[in-house]
Amino acid sequence: MLRKHMRSLVSSTKQIVRTMTVNHAVDGAKVDYYTLNDGHKHPTRGYGTYKLGLIPASASGSGGVACVVEEEDVAELVRYACEVGYRCFDCAEFYEQEKKVGEAIKSCGIPREELYIISKVWTTAIYEGPEAVRKHALKSIKELGVGYLDLYLIHWPVPGKHVEAYRELEKLKDEGLLRSIGVSNYTVEDAKELEENNVKYFPSVNQIEVNPFVFRGNTIKYFQTKGTLIQAYRSLCNGKAFDNPLLVSLSKKYDKKIGQILGRYLLQHGIVPLSKSGKKERIKENFDVIDFDIEKDDIEALDNLTTEDTLKKRAELYQQCVVRDTPLAARVANNDDVGVRQAFTID
Repeated sequence: MLRKHMRSLVSSTKQIVRTMTVNHAVDGAKVDYYTLNDGHKHPTRGYGTYKLGLIPASASGSGGVACVVEEEDVAELVRYACEVGYRCFDCAEFYEQEKKVGEAIKSCGIPREELYIISKVWTTAIYEGPEAVRKHALKSIKELGVGYLDLYLIHWPVPGKHVEAYRELEKLKDEGLLRSIGVSNYTVEDAKELEENNVKYFPSVNQIEVNPFVFRGNTIKYFQTKGTLIQAYRSLCNGKAFDNPLLVSLSKKYDKKIGQILGRYLLQHGIVPLSKSGKKERIKENFDVIDFDIEKDDIEALDNLTTEDTLKKRAELYQQCVVRDTPLAARVANNDDVGVRQAFTID
């Protein structure tokens, strides 16, 4: 049985404020922005663009060939997301459609200073080294057409490579090309490795998978205590958990869609949901999650949907992905030791 790690992190404050510094779990529905550890503001909700209109060639199940999702008009969906209120857009070089997303965002006519644009550097560039990291960061800025990035992340902590890649992000931040920098899919131990190497800026953000079925309480608590904001991808469980009895019952209890229950759940944990949908009605539903509260007992019940088996599978995925699309993957397949972590915090 998993311990109830996160009871203390469910915010009890009811004071309505507009901006909150990230130093503990603050109910994201009570504020419009978080203030990151570097002083920049971050919206409490974001729109995810992974597999929006295109499934990348390297994505799981793609067969190595990029696949267009015909029924999804990227420009129209992004414009609609802007219309309902989204200002934070989560992008990545790996998603293979930053130019299209950038053109769509530009067509919305929203002033640049009101937008919050995120991108990430993929494992291939991280493995190649700092020059490649810089090259790909500049490419993302150009393709998105935004002049600078509000947030740039190390997509996965490639063993033996991610620290020097992060140092290059620090340089780009100092040059003003990146407002904030952070990481994605980092374990507690990965973050400590950055600290041990005396990085200049501790990550402002760690983007990880978070939902009631993958809720890593100790990891979340560690980063929040360090002042690092947690962003949640797969916040809607890829729609695969919408028949879960608890979620169904809570949907009825609060008279909200299951996607809204999931988004509100994360906000009450002080976590930014990055919700992705190719359907307009769901885009609006996923944004409208600030007009109700989930009771503490229900939050704890959702926390406890996570099982030890799920956490172990997530740990195995981490070990695979930190070398994905790099020469290290073949060496791992040959049982070579390339520095992939074998012992780390999985919960």
